[in-house]
Amino acid sequence: MRKKRYAGGAKYPLCLAMLLLLCASLQAQETEKAPVRVSLNEAVNLAIKNNLSLESSRTSLATKKRASDLSWNQFIPNVTVAGILSRDNETSTISGMKPIDLAPIFGGPPLNLPIPPESLYAVYPYSIDAPQWHIVGNIQMSLSISAAMFENMKRLRIDYEGGLLSYDKAKLQLERDVRKAYHNILLLQENIALMRGSYANVERQVQMAQANYNAGLAPELTLLQARVARENMRPVIDQVENGMKLSLAQFAMFLGLSYDTNFELEPLSENIGFVSLDVIDTISKASKEKPDIKELRNTIMMLQSARRAQVYALTPSLTLGWSSSSAFIKDPWKDAWFDSDDDWRKSGSFSLTFALRLHSLIPFSTDSQGIKNLDDQIKTATIGLAQLINGTEIEVYNTVLSLEKTRANTKAQEETVSLAEQSFRLTEEAYRAGLQDYFQVQNAEQSLRQARVQLLEQQFNYLNGLIDLEYSLGVPFGTLSERSKE
Repeated sequence: MRKKRYAGGAKYPLCLAMLLLLCASLQAQETEKAPVRVSLNEAVNLAIKNNLSLESSRTSLATKKRASDLSWNQFIPNVTVAGILSRDNETSTISGMKPIDLAPIFGGPPLNLPIPPESLYAVYPYSIDAPQWHIVGNIQMSLSISAAMFENMKRLRIDYEGGLLSYDKAKLQLERDVRKAYHNILLLQENIALMRGSYANVERQVQMAQANYNAGLAPELTLLQARVARENMRPVIDQVENGMKLSLAQFAMFLGLSYDTNFELEPLSENIGFVSLDVIDTISKASKEKPDIKELRNTIMMLQSARRAQVYALTPSLTLGWSSSSAFIKDPWKDAWFDSDDDWRKSGSFSLTFALRLHSLIPFSTDSQGIKNLDDQIKTATIGLAQLINGTEIEVYNTVLSLEKTRANTKAQEETVSLAEQSFRLTEEAYRAGLQDYFQVQNAEQSLRQARVQLLEQQFNYLNGLIDLEYSLGVPFGTLSERSKE
């Protein structure tokens, strides 16, 4: 019985172990994320759709659009409805004269009176205690109209136009950064592949040096030098790979994805052409169409509108007012409210008020100083606009010169690649003829790969320069590159 119990119990740890292994396998499969394959245009579309910073700009734009569309709501009158229930601290007495109808007194035999009997009245003095509780209902309406209100409507429209410019600027900046990051990742991938190939060559050199040292054909110093060269490459490769991880995390943030997203980027298959640029025309267009410049011009328009509104606030304003009030003259707790209209004391008025703030006309008043402060802000912003235009001209000029330099370097690097391809081909032919060893073929192949990576770097530098230039010109990305393919 003990053996059966022991044998049966042994099955449970085995099943538990298998279950744990299965759960670990499933968890590992969930942890390993499938790579996200995206092209350049797909990455841009994802960023525009998911980027949190751009979403914040959309929210701000929606707020400004709503304010502009409803700018007329300042002409809605102010309407206040109030009901008041109050109690006097002390009882008050009301005194007066109360009429008495004399017609019933003279209702016997007809009398020769100069007036009809039903018109005869007498009065006597009286006094009563007024009710301590009072109930009052009133309604008030007012509307102020001034020239500043119309200028405020215009300023809200300018603010909305500025929101559109800010949103377009944020969108262009995001697309620019995504495109440049895409190119940077492709270049890093090529560099890492090149460095891994170089490390494999160095590893083979260590193996050859070890074999020669064991055979007594090479000194120990040669072996040590080969090992030092190999170990020196490891931290360099690790640094480049870490930079690659950071670039991928930044790229994922642009696209609104998790930082550990595994990307598979499509390479740029098309040949990169060169664009002929007119420096003067390019600088002139950039000084007008650059998003930063357009945004600052809108800011100046906003300040100018705010100044006009401040000036218009010093002009006379018209206020329309209307009010109506009803007070119950009896005790609201004991008497019926709506038995007679005479139980309610009604009052009201309609008014037209022209007002002028004379104190604001004093040169040292707060309003006058506010206008002067706006003048200073407009002057400062105008100076900043001039500086921004000058800086843009220099920036565009430098970009055009860099593009021309990169084009020349690319042409030279294309010749280098052609020579490297020829060297690799000749080395292969010599290896087949037995004149070179395989190690020389690998070195020639590594040199060819390095030349191609350097060519790719020059091409990406040219593309990134075109992207910066397209942003400065305020044209859609791809405008210049598409023109170069014609």
